[in-house]
Amino acid sequence: MKPFLLLSCRPEDAAAEGERRSVLHFSGLPEDKLQQIRMEVAPLPILDLDEYSGVLLGGGPYNSSDPVKSEVQLRVEADLRRVLEDVFEDDLPFLGLCYGIGTVTAHMGGIVDRTYGEPAGPVHLRRTDAGHRDPILTEVPESFQAFVGHKEAVRELPDGAVLLVEGDACPVQMFRVQKNCYVTQFHPELDAEHFIERMQIYRHAGYFAPETLEALSEDARAAQVSPAVHSILRRFVEHYSR
Repeated sequence: MKPFLLLSCRPEDAAAEGERRSVLHFSGLPEDKLQQIRMEVAPLPILDLDEYSGVLLGGGPYNSSDPVKSEVQLRVEADLRRVLEDVFEDDLPFLGLCYGIGTVTAHMGGIVDRTYGEPAGPVHLRRTDAGHRDPILTEVPESFQAFVGHKEAVRELPDGAVLLVEGDACPVQMFRVQKNCYVTQFHPELDAEHFIERMQIYRHAGYFAPETLEALSEDARAAQVSPAVHSILRRFVEHYSR
């Protein structure tokens, strides 16, 4: 089987490693079948995406709608545009988590801004009619809880996008482009403990008031986040392994 590629852009070592571990855990991939590249470290080399079963894009501190961007962020965005051009040209398997939904939306001409940002924590979501028919979501309940935490979100879907999961505070939570490109606003790679670990790292990043971390952790442990939410990663891997 060809490996999957995980593109990360988290400057914090603990966050980048935690993301890798959570993707491995919930996808069911063995260590040698997930290759991680940290895009913030160095320019992305020229990649032959045919060498991979699929591409995953993790989250990170960047926002497509940031009014001021560092040189590193601009370089990461340019590298991602090159990857997405290849993905869309051949309709390659792609799963973008949180940062991925803004990146793909902006790339395709949709609107991403601060209108529907959500504080860190669990939210209630539901599948759309199209979501009921999608093979990646076959194990996900009609309504479910998942963890979020984002400053920007999709305000207007790009042309051709199929909405799969929606929410009340943030309407666009997951969509598909073409046949094989998926993006989520929520985090299917996070259960309560992974979420708390990540919030400890980002406690001063503006997602929540630092003094509320203990209460946020208690709320996370009390949330009813079904293991079926994590099946999105496993189903993606099973569907596209080659």
